[in-house]
Amino acid sequence: MSRSSLMPVFDGHNDVLLRLMRGKIQPEQAFLEGDNIGHLDWPRMKEGGFVGGFFAVYVPSDSVGVDVDALMTQSRYDVPLPAPLALAPSQQVTLHMASLLIRIERASKGEVKICRTAGDIRQCIDNGRLAAILHIEGAEGIDPDLHMLDVLYESGLRSIGPVWSRPNIFGHGVPFSYPSTPDTGPGLTDRGLALVRACNRLRIMIDLSHLNEKGFWDVARLSDAPLVATHSNAWEICQHSRNLTDRQLAAIRESGGMVGVNFATSFIRPDGQRNDDTPLEEMIRHMDHLIEHVGVDGVGLGSDFDGATIPAEIGDVRGLPRLVDAMRRHGYDEATLRKLCYENWVNVLERTWGR
Repeated sequence: MSRSSLMPVFDGHNDVLLRLMRGKIQPEQAFLEGDNIGHLDWPRMKEGGFVGGFFAVYVPSDSVGVDVDALMTQSRYDVPLPAPLALAPSQQVTLHMASLLIRIERASKGEVKICRTAGDIRQCIDNGRLAAILHIEGAEGIDPDLHMLDVLYESGLRSIGPVWSRPNIFGHGVPFSYPSTPDTGPGLTDRGLALVRACNRLRIMIDLSHLNEKGFWDVARLSDAPLVATHSNAWEICQHSRNLTDRQLAAIRESGGMVGVNFATSFIRPDGQRNDDTPLEEMIRHMDHLIEHVGVDGVGLGSDFDGATIPAEIGDVRGLPRLVDAMRRHGYDEATLRKLCYENWVNVLERTWGR
């Protein structure tokens, strides 16, 4: 299948920068020439129709002392959360990972662009370039006075999730717990509220995935931007703490916001298990539910490539056409497919960032 015949896919979340940081091959070379490791690299992206997305900067924690993979195959589980991280080492990793994306852009000879406007994204899609958004997943590298936020913004940062699942000075995330609701603890701290205000001033998108329910409502009350969860699913189908309730989905819809369907099987399957033997029809159930509650203009894809166990039928980014074909067989027409696969993301970013 030629690239021109593929449905373009713009994606709400990936962790390829973390994988590259941990790799043994020079990151720019591994990504641009292809290393065939994990889910993503530029040659495979082109094969799968992947035209862009949010590239997460995430500071990893030390092991929590349990076999998480084994735990998440049980009928009930509550994965222990890692301890909060210190600022200085978090800043070092944050800068390292942000620089990886900057170096990939520089080495790509124009094939990769860090996008700062919706217009940038549209031009990349039109011209066959990779549209990359610099995104923070968990703001451990941001200092209390937000000086680092300004530095990262000037480097291209346009999206931030205040927390990953562990707590930090800005708020509290949800644990990896099943069955559980997202109502798991306190909301944003005073510093978290200040971060939201600063992001609104700079027009940085605020990502609600990983934020617990009280934090979600703190952002909903304070933010003047569309509410966006880049990689979350429907709690009514999979009662995992990482998923969104119908009440949360209604607030996202009212704000003109967006949800990216997460490919992680533990957030898809009604039994909450990490198991790649998960039919694509289970993912499409979530899409149907999200479309019903958020609207067809407020749903997209948020793969979690390189950060999750995904359905074997997708495999890696080259499997995106199989997902699109399954969506087509389900009954989504071509106009709806274009919205779900890329148009909705570009439109919500235009509403958030401006043109």
